Amino acid sequence: MPEGDTVWQTAKRLHSALAGKVLTRSDLRVPKYATADLTGRTVLGVTPRGKHLLTRVEGGLTLHSHLRMDGTWKVYANGQRWSGGGPAHQIRVILGTADRTAVGYRLPVLELLRTTDEHRAVGHLGPDLLGPDWNPEQALVNLLTDPTRPLGEALLDQRNLAGIGNIYKSELCFLLGATPWLPIGVLPADRTAKLPAIAKKLLEANRDRPVRTTTNTLTNSTPGRTTGPRTPDLFVYGRAPRPCLRCDTPIRTADQGDGSRERPTYWCPTCQVGPAPGTTTPPKTQHRTTN
Repeated sequence: MPEGDTVWQTAKRLHSALAGKVLTRSDLRVPKYATADLTGRTVLGVTPRGKHLLTRVEGGLTLHSHLRMDGTWKVYANGQRWSGGGPAHQIRVILGTADRTAVGYRLPVLELLRTTDEHRAVGHLGPDLLGPDWNPEQALVNLLTDPTRPLGEALLDQRNLAGIGNIYKSELCFLLGATPWLPIGVLPADRTAKLPAIAKKLLEANRDRPVRTTTNTLTNSTPGRTTGPRTPDLFVYGRAPRPCLRCDTPIRTADQGDGSRERPTYWCPTCQVGPAPGTTTPPKTQHRTTN
């Protein structure tokens, strides 16, 4: 699931493949931009902003994309078979250079805009957990603007802080010892103060990892026991109804809104205090996140 760390990795991969090179192929398979041609322009760089990607090209243009739930970018050496991204009809953009080709699959957001107008796409975002604009004090102010808002919803709102998705929301709530439905203003002050630092540490620790993990990221949060041959990568997300790594209580799951739709949420009813709805079975499909 693409979250801030996944987008950071994608930007790094695209930047390495495209930055400083002239585009020899440009194919934007979105009706609005079907006639746009970027060939002959040099790619200046690829920058992540929260869960958004900004590919800047010569001439003051930026290709803005968002992965949401299942979008992906793949980079291929020229002559290499395109595999792993999906069928051809899911391709939304192709950017090629003399030696590499970047292909965007299932991108729900793809737009070409003036670089000076990037604020139209990302200006609403709060401080970026993996960006140079990270400001933990401002993130905390944003989160507490509505103290009655459920903790999980506040964390998912990219206007508060940018980069947290549904997985990190569930994991953060576990590490804070609060259910995602606890009003954020009710969270004990000492835990509230730690929230930005914990969130940043989780994403920073995972931005270079091939497999996301939270259970061995914080030294004071190592599980009390292991299940099977090794400790699972995540504390609660996707683990219902298996036992909690700390207390053995079965992990529960229920849907929680994120401001646009219901999303699967996981928690331990013993380790996390606060209100919670009735349990449900784990969903077979997951919904897209907001921007």
